[in-house]
Amino acid sequence: MAGTVATVGVTVVVVATGAAFGLVLGAVLHVQRLADTADAAALAAADTASGAVSGIPCDAASAVAAAAGARVQECDVDGLVATITVAGAYGGVPFDVRSRAGPPTS
Repeated sequence: MAGTVATVGVTVVVVATGAAFGLVLGAVLHVQRLADTADAAALAAADTASGAVSGIPCDAASAVAAAAGARVQECDVDGLVATITVAGAYGGVPFDVRSRAGPPTS
């Protein structure tokens, strides 16, 4: 009987640890996807600001973010430099990621 209780206890701990690890890994992957989305949105805004692509920089950033299932929370274009903050949520927990794109500084 004691062996059965110990086995059940160990099994519960292993399953709970695995589930917690899965949730944390999912959140990390989601934040990485948001970072990639923020990078792409900032590049789209910077390309639009430079005239390489026609349109409005923040609209271009919003279109890229929406295509990835995120939303632009903040869009700041200063000359040819675009700073974009993209927001999303995983499991009800909100995440914000910021990215900057533009010509290199000297």
